[in-house]
Amino acid sequence: MKTALTIAGSDSGGGAGIQADLKTFAANGVFGMSVITAVTAQNTVDVRSIQNIDTNIIKDQIEAVFDDLPVDAVKIGMLSNPRIVQTVAETLVKYEPRHLILDPVMVSKGGHHLLENDAILSLTKDVIPLATVITPNIPEAEVLIERPIITESDMKEACMTMVELGAKTVLLKGGHLPGDPNDLFFDGNRFYWLKGNRIHTKNTHGTGCTLSSAIAANLAKGYPLYESVQRAKAYIEIAIKHSLNIGKGHGPTNHFYEIYKRAGSAESFI
Repeated sequence: MKTALTIAGSDSGGGAGIQADLKTFAANGVFGMSVITAVTAQNTVDVRSIQNIDTNIIKDQIEAVFDDLPVDAVKIGMLSNPRIVQTVAETLVKYEPRHLILDPVMVSKGGHHLLENDAILSLTKDVIPLATVITPNIPEAEVLIERPIITESDMKEACMTMVELGAKTVLLKGGHLPGDPNDLFFDGNRFYWLKGNRIHTKNTHGTGCTLSSAIAANLAKGYPLYESVQRAKAYIEIAIKHSLNIGKGHGPTNHFYEIYKRAGSAESFI
């Protein structure tokens, strides 16, 4: 069985972070492993507090996985401060994973900053060049390139700038712009638009985590990069369309909808 490792923060509400990543790995048919970088006290409404994990423990977690288990793909999510960023980067350089997907998590759905300002430079310098693909949304990309993104032309220019920063390929998510959520994939030479349909729901907690983890799962299974991105896009649209209306804020996506549907019990999870 193929495997994928997530290096990210824990979400006590279960909709994002490590929890969303492991659900996505399972739903997409790979064995999931995890390295926890931070513990958040979080629900569908807000992030109440964050406890970063000691960097020695983070390093030990990564090494414990790689020293014993096969790792077909790595997904990186929340790395909240420069010390954690550098620790993860230095440890992964040692193991050279074939596929590394970076979701540059910066702000939660409730508006809580998950990446310290002084960690952005370290993320750009130490982790982005290691990634097979980075998957920022519009606000995250604006931070990385230090200018606004308003049009589809801006999206193309942003992708090129991120490649100049060291990214091999970029999936720039367009959901924050008006109209349909059309994403742009740039392989360093050509642009590919992934057209989407706007699904009107507030239940989008963990969508970025889920999309990047689905890409990792498909790469782990041997699909080419662009096909992995396409398959992940289709998966997240279904998960959002059948999202779960639980909690008082932004509810989670439905990671297992297709599995429940095939089992004949999807109606219980809508």
